[in-house]
Amino acid sequence: MDLYQVIIRPVVTEKGTHLAGRRFEGRGGTYCFEVGKSAGKAEIKDAVEKLYKVKVLSVRTANRPGKKRRFGMRYGTTSSWRKAYVELHPEYHIDLF
Repeated sequence: MDLYQVIIRPVVTEKGTHLAGRRFEGRGGTYCFEVGKSAGKAEIKDAVEKLYKVKVLSVRTANRPGKKRRFGMRYGTTSSWRKAYVELHPEYHIDLF
């Protein structure tokens, strides 16, 4: 899979900003990315290391289900997506936030 199909975009939220600045006990910051639904943890790790030139310690993933929404007189759902929390080595930093 292409690197840009694995890492779709960084997710910049209040929680993500807090996690990125939090460094403790020999661990680096944790960054959140929207990733492809079929991307595995090893693919995510390789893509982040190549795109941002950093060293990744661990990757955690979460599937986010779509929410029910009303569109006029009809009901539907927003699309589901997958996000990954990427923890970096303490010496590295990504300037996203």
